Amino acid sequence: MDFNFDAYHQFPLIDRSFLNIIRRDISKIAEAHNFTEAEVGRVSLVVTEMATNLLKHTGTHGGELLVKPICQLNGKTCGIELLCLDNGPGMSDPLRMMEDGVSTFGSMGQGLGSIKRQSDFFDIYSQRGIGTVILSRVYRKGNAPKSGARNENKFEIGAVMVPKQGEHVSGDGWGIRLAHQGAYLFTLDGLGHGEHAHEAATAALQAFQQQPKGSPSDMLRGVHSAIKRTRGAVGAIAHWTADAGTLRFCGVGNIGGRLLLHDRAKNLLSYNGTLGMSMPNTINDQHLTWERGNIIVLHSDGLKSRWDFQKYPELTKHDPTLIAAVLYKDNTRTTDDTLVVVVRATD
Repeated sequence: MDFNFDAYHQFPLIDRSFLNIIRRDISKIAEAHNFTEAEVGRVSLVVTEMATNLLKHTGTHGGELLVKPICQLNGKTCGIELLCLDNGPGMSDPLRMMEDGVSTFGSMGQGLGSIKRQSDFFDIYSQRGIGTVILSRVYRKGNAPKSGARNENKFEIGAVMVPKQGEHVSGDGWGIRLAHQGAYLFTLDGLGHGEHAHEAATAALQAFQQQPKGSPSDMLRGVHSAIKRTRGAVGAIAHWTADAGTLRFCGVGNIGGRLLLHDRAKNLLSYNGTLGMSMPNTINDQHLTWERGNIIVLHSDGLKSRWDFQKYPELTKHDPTLIAAVLYKDNTRTTDDTLVVVVRATD
């Protein structure tokens, strides 16, 4: 299982003159993580096709590429993840558009098929009037997950974290601790943005990793005590267990949360307060059902709160990172760091 805790490198594509710069900078990221020349070439081809599609289809609507190394829980870099966020008209039949020679633009129509061939993992979501998001993962040799490998933890997780424009680090953060047939997920937002917010988030994540595994509310109390010398943060912890079919949640501050059940959505409620500064004397866990197909979405206030999954038919069937990217594309405020984490129960 891959865990991607770092923020993405953001590459807005304004016009064709930026293409070579973006391709060069992304190639340098791959080279810095020991990709071979051939592997860097694959990444460069994916970037070229993604950027070309953006230039063809977005016009004045705009688009961007998001790129980051994929790291496993032990910190080892195993690949590069690329997201193409297209605010253009979208496609009514994206699977057909992936066939070579099929195009909505009158070109040769080889872009999507080429991206898929160069990728070890590929996913796409597109709707008319919404735009398109493409997800590609290119792994170093021998590091791609084995197809059909059993998921012992019984969940899938993905996240999109992007710093405020002009910042080099994110004041948002997230971390995970595996547990029997489940996990503890901590999602947080250091107050403000920039270096000091990043320091607060880092301290909170370190405190979370050191807490005894218990109830989310008890773990939040421990984090609160540990980060009193920082500027503080808001945060939430979700703990799910597949065999028991339960989800426990507790949050302090304005971390947004929603549990998507098969027939409805349920808001995850947080207490007023700030970790490291002030929080209620009494906080308790929210107890919910957790079963196959359920989805948790947790996000910082860099994402608008009024997003609605009904706007995106069939989106819940896609990779969790792609789900997070679609929500980010359409709902980011751009005035703050943005974090969206998506978890899906697989058994």
